[in-house]
Amino acid sequence: MANTFDPYREALVVERHTVWPDAYEDWSAVDKARAEELLHAVPSDAAELDYVRQHTGFARVITVTPADLERVSVS
Repeated sequence: MANTFDPYREALVVERHTVWPDAYEDWSAVDKARAEELLHAVPSDAAELDYVRQHTGFARVITVTPADLERVSVS
């Protein structure tokens, strides 16, 4: 289950990751990178957000959804 946005953990994010469902395997690396920048710019708006505890802080993990892509207007 995805977590909700947490300002405390967000302040300790040292890595960011994006999980792309198989439906987007035909997207180019450039398009994915552009979408990832936009999604991670405002993580509080992500539909599926998770924080993974690491030794030095947290990793932010956003799983891409159609709603996210519509929100950032990437297609």
